[in-house]
Amino acid sequence: MERSKFVAIITGAIAIALSVAYLLVVQLLDFRGEMVPAPIGLLLGWM
Repeated sequence: MERSKFVAIITGAIAIALSVAYLLVVQLLDFRGEMVPAPIGLLLGWM
């Protein structure tokens, strides 16, 4: 019983750490601003 409780606590801590890390990554990507596509001339210039 004691070992399963320990594993549950560790698993919960890992899940919370991963979710906080995910939220931080999303915030960093959102902080960069609006995603603007590349100009068409640059995309077709290598052909």
